[in-house]
Amino acid sequence: MKILITGGAGFIGSHVAERLINEKHSVVVLDDLSTGNSNNLQTLKSHSDFKFANGSMLDEDLVDRLMSEVEGCIHLGAALGVKRILERPYESLVANTHGTEIAIKAAAKHNVRFFLASTSELYGKNPIQPLNENSDRVIGSPQLVRWAYSEAKAIDESVAQMFRQSHGLKYVTGRFFNTVGPRQSGAYGMVLPRFVSAAIKGEPLSVYGDGSQSRVFCHVSDAVDGILRIFFNDRALGEAFNIGGEEEVTIGELAKRVISVTGSSSTIAHLPYSEAYPPGFEETMRRVPDTTKLREFTGWKPKFTLDAIIKDIETYLRALP
Repeated sequence: MKILITGGAGFIGSHVAERLINEKHSVVVLDDLSTGNSNNLQTLKSHSDFKFANGSMLDEDLVDRLMSEVEGCIHLGAALGVKRILERPYESLVANTHGTEIAIKAAAKHNVRFFLASTSELYGKNPIQPLNENSDRVIGSPQLVRWAYSEAKAIDESVAQMFRQSHGLKYVTGRFFNTVGPRQSGAYGMVLPRFVSAAIKGEPLSVYGDGSQSRVFCHVSDAVDGILRIFFNDRALGEAFNIGGEEEVTIGELAKRVISVTGSSSTIAHLPYSEAYPPGFEETMRRVPDTTKLREFTGWKPKFTLDAIIKDIETYLRALP
């Protein structure tokens, strides 16, 4: 199959591109390199089944032309991370709503199978955990810009549902829970690359708040496996799936694990959220996925333990020039 990947030079997108090429598909990557990195695609550039288009997903004519040339689209192009949303809220909102609308319209027009990347942020601060695909959205104050990312992704999912009803859009949604691994940037508050990078340098690991907030991390290789299992599954069309790991850990404990796994002499420094994020931030204290649906539909199961994830990120970062 010939597949378009929006945001394909980014962290998850570049891993998807590699996997698809390895599985003998043809890949077209659309990315404006605003947050993606062309170096992530270095191993693919000379491949005959790979093409790179440097452009914006807000360019309707370009997206329409590229979509007319493919059979599938994995839509990963987005402004990611709560920190980025707080720093550039309007730009992020436009990218995450209008960009997705353009992609969905083009996919429906050209009868292209479509994967919509969504997020665990969709559920907000729902206290009933673990979260399944039918869990309620519990969002904080409308005065807090930090919830704009969650709102945008909820709109994206609604648009996809509407186009399935009105145009027969063949789509599936994946909601990512803290995907991590090689190539992920720590620039927008992503905790694991920040921690491992600091540990390698022997610098303090900055834990925000008291460190009791908990998450579940999923290696990008396992996430990509989940993406492709639902993308090519006709039974999954029109459905949403949580994609996440299975080992819950507090951020305070995560810092200790990183120091232990890397053999670092680093210490742990606790910082108030006000020093880490612009005004308007609100923490979600617990976010744990229920991945029963993904497992039952596809047989998917994550392969990487948390320690293996940390070790893989360490190996990647140590090898950087």
